[in-house]
Amino acid sequence: MDKLYIICPNSSPSSMLNSMINSTVKGSSYEIIKEFRLLQSYENKKIVFALELDSLGYDCEMILFLKKLDEHNISFKGSVCSLLIHSKSEFYTKRAAQDITFLINNMGGAFIGHPLIEATSTLNNFLTWQKVYPDQSLKEICLSICEKQGLRLSKYKTKEKNKSKILLLYSSPNIKSNTVALWNMVKDNLIEMGENVDITEVQIESGEVLDCKGCLFQLCVHYGERNSCFYGGQMVKEVLPAIEENDVIVWLAPNYNDTLAANLTAVINRLTVLYRKIKFYNKKIFGIVVSGNSGSDSVAKQLIGALNINKGFFLPPNFAICETANDPNAIYGVENIEEKACSFAKHMLDNI
Repeated sequence: MDKLYIICPNSSPSSMLNSMINSTVKGSSYEIIKEFRLLQSYENKKIVFALELDSLGYDCEMILFLKKLDEHNISFKGSVCSLLIHSKSEFYTKRAAQDITFLINNMGGAFIGHPLIEATSTLNNFLTWQKVYPDQSLKEICLSICEKQGLRLSKYKTKEKNKSKILLLYSSPNIKSNTVALWNMVKDNLIEMGENVDITEVQIESGEVLDCKGCLFQLCVHYGERNSCFYGGQMVKEVLPAIEENDVIVWLAPNYNDTLAANLTAVINRLTVLYRKIKFYNKKIFGIVVSGNSGSDSVAKQLIGALNINKGFFLPPNFAICETANDPNAIYGVENIEEKACSFAKHMLDNI
């Protein structure tokens, strides 16, 4: 097992967050980092970020800590991370997790699938867990999950490289789509540079994948055991088998009103049937996000929240390429776009 590094710059962490930290490091060697040190290396480590959210939902000391790292060009390259978050209210934990994960990911940090252990003020977010562990209190359940999370992070090993099977999921067939054009640039470089790359593209046709019906748990399990789903259709025939078969999932995500396209959202919602069958911990996600004006970070954070934090896909470092291009084919006019596409393709190959 590798040593854990707990980054917790908050000057007054709650007793609950301290208990979460103590449970996370149980059985592992560890070091707690409370303040910025210029000579401290943050690369090639197993790092747990512990946040104490105030009444407005922020851990300002953590943000200042990361800001100092950024000012000195200190990265988390080669590090694999997870999160502990305690909130003084019932809100903000998911939003804070998406924000901090996006920042750290852009500084070179990768995240294990299901990286977040969140504790709201009442711990009511563990009520569903209590149905499975009725003899344990909510706090006991939280701390037990923290301990398992810490062991999983400390034991994480990078999977040996072999032939990479890449699946592209997209919804826009528009030949003038800037997002599609950017993917094609990346794909051409992947094919040129990657001898062991196998790329499959699946278009989610409009209306073909209906959104999740919200079946009862038992019914979802019933269909999952049969590799099926209540609605069937393209999701069962094509999408779910492709996700199960491929090691890397690339999400083509044009920015529609600062949110994911409805077709892709429906796919994510319908993943539950496969999620109940297999773990996604060894499957990696990448994003290609193009905005007409701004907001690419909003879409990238949605991918992080839905796929890494919620569904448990592994998040590689710098997982998304985000660009701004409004008019048809404007992507070709973005400065150094060919070099950016080539660099992102190489980055993908280095991390799959």
